[in-house]
Amino acid sequence: MPPASPPSLPVSPTAPLLSNLKTRQALYWFGPAFVASIAYIDPGNFGTNLIAGTGFGYKLLWVLLWSNLMAILIQYLSAKLGIATGATLPQNCREHFSRRTAIGLWVAAELSALATDLAEFLGAALGFYLLFGGYFLHLGFARTTVMFIAAIVSAVCVFAILALELRGFRSLEIGIMVFVLVIGLCYLIEIFLVHPDWGQIAYHTAVPWLDRRSIYAAVSMLGATVMPHVVYLHSGLVQPRLAKEDQKAQSSADRHVSRLRHLRLEALDVFAAMNGAWLVNSAMVIVAAAAFAGTGRSDMSIEEAHRTLGPLLGPASATIFAIALLCSGLSSSTVGTLAGQMILEGFLKVRFSIFLRRLLTLLPAMIVIGLGLDPLRILVLSQVVLSFTLPFALVPLLILCGRRSLMGAFTNGMVTNFLGWLTVGLILVLNVVLLGLSVTS
Repeated sequence: MPPASPPSLPVSPTAPLLSNLKTRQALYWFGPAFVASIAYIDPGNFGTNLIAGTGFGYKLLWVLLWSNLMAILIQYLSAKLGIATGATLPQNCREHFSRRTAIGLWVAAELSALATDLAEFLGAALGFYLLFGGYFLHLGFARTTVMFIAAIVSAVCVFAILALELRGFRSLEIGIMVFVLVIGLCYLIEIFLVHPDWGQIAYHTAVPWLDRRSIYAAVSMLGATVMPHVVYLHSGLVQPRLAKEDQKAQSSADRHVSRLRHLRLEALDVFAAMNGAWLVNSAMVIVAAAAFAGTGRSDMSIEEAHRTLGPLLGPASATIFAIALLCSGLSSSTVGTLAGQMILEGFLKVRFSIFLRRLLTLLPAMIVIGLGLDPLRILVLSQVVLSFTLPFALVPLLILCGRRSLMGAFTNGMVTNFLGWLTVGLILVLNVVLLGLSVTS
């Protein structure tokens, strides 16, 4: 089926940009940022937020707030680049940087995509294992065998979700948005079950705190929240709507106004989606802090957390936790595959089957499962890797958005440039501190 046409928007250069915009029309333009936001509440976030809440209580909630502010700016800039140029960030890197630079950026992007695929697929398999693994274990199956079965079922489900794109990209967007809604509802229920200390939550969200022990958790939370692969992806997610609107424009002036309106609508999409992801992430830390911070365990695994929630808060709490993890893993694996395909095709200008891409990225996860490695440790390590590869996505994005010859009237202003480079600086400082602590410890 062809993708549904977006509701018509007025393109007169003299018309107010968002005048006469009905709710149905506005809601249609919600989607790209929500697809990107699933990466901000993926299994890597489950792992890092579990460690943060269990080990440090509410003290690292401020990291999520700061990371969310960075994510809003970064996702907006990614969408702006895609709307202004009609090309993705990888395509722009290939066209406007030297071949050597573009290859280096592609290698960093592929590393981030592989780390993401590993974490997200492990999370999906672990979600199935937590929900149904007990039955197979009682039948005498080994844990590794059950995890393999869970991984195969996860792969089938991800292929089915990817197939939604064959009906049009809007179908895939709606599917991902449903997953976001389910994850949010699961954690809303969990919040009511744990009865957290709201005064402490407000204080530690507003007041930064960090020490030597918490720096690893803080950097992994940053890597799990501001993820490089969706910086590339968002610039491509806006293209289907952009192409439809450009077809309607009758002059360059019409096209400019149409794109400016598109950008403002996408800004609303980004604001809603990123803040929704921030609330879900905060809920993950709050639940872990309220449920486990007083247990004396700072290294609790996801499986242990699932087993503990049942006796602590009731069987429903453990089931809800597993459902949220499963939905997160399946949906984020789908988004990660889309990002990996866009990175490969954009940087190297080659066509690659998205289903083959998903098949190839199963191998690292299968190896981890076969070796019996702790999924939580792999999840957290993958998020630290993402934090180190993040500047390789942000620096090209800021350079390109600051080029008037490329962006025209959409070029970043002085304030936006300052905030963007400040974000890169903060990430680099945290990475350097983490490296220093690792060397001296």
